Amino acid sequence: MIATMRNLSSSSACRGFTLIEVLVTIVILAVGLLGLALLQTTSLSNQHEAYQRAQAMLLLEEMANRIRVNSVAARANEYPDGDQYGLLTEEDCTTKTVTAERDLCDWNTALAGSGVTLGGENVGSLVGARGCIEEIDGSVDDEHIIRLTIAWQGMTETTAPSSACGEDAFGNDGFRRVASIDTVLANLAFLPPIPTPTPTPTPP
Repeated sequence: MIATMRNLSSSSACRGFTLIEVLVTIVILAVGLLGLALLQTTSLSNQHEAYQRAQAMLLLEEMANRIRVNSVAARANEYPDGDQYGLLTEEDCTTKTVTAERDLCDWNTALAGSGVTLGGENVGSLVGARGCIEEIDGSVDDEHIIRLTIAWQGMTETTAPSSACGEDAFGNDGFRRVASIDTVLANLAFLPPIPTPTPTPTPP
C-alpha cells in the first residue's frame, strides 16, 4: 500500500515537472516569435526609409540638372527662394513657355506625387513631400549657388535635422527627414586663362 502511494506521488511529481517544462517552452517560443516580428517590422521600416531617401535624391538631381542647363535664368533669379514646392496648386505644365517656370511646375507636380493615385489620393511621391529652394552665398569668384532641399515624413522618430525646410510641418520634428544638394553655377569669366605652350626650339 505504501509502495503504491509512493508510486502515485512520484508520477504526479513527474507530470508537474512536465507541465512546467511545457509552459517554459511556450514562453520562450512566444518571446522568440515576438522578437522575429519586431525584426521584420524594423526591416520593413528601414527599407521604406531607404526607398524614400532614394526618391528624394532622384528628385533633387533632376531639378539640379535642369538648373545647370538653364544657368543664365538661374543667375537671373528665375528660380526664386521658397518652401512651397509640392504644395502649390497643380497646373498643366505644358502651357508654361518660360523654361524656369516649367521646371518649377514639373518639380511641384513630381513632389505632389500626382502621377500615381490610390483612392483619390496622390501616392506617387514621398510622404508629405515639400521642396525648398534657397540661394546661398558663393565664393569670391562670383559663384552662384542654389541649395535644393526636400523634406518628408519618416516612419520613426530620430534627431530633428538642422535644415529649416519643412520645419514643424509634421507635428513632432523628429519625424522630419531632409535631403539637400547644392547646385554650383561657376562664372566662367573668372577662370584663369589657359597658358600658351612655349614652342620647342628646333635643333640645328
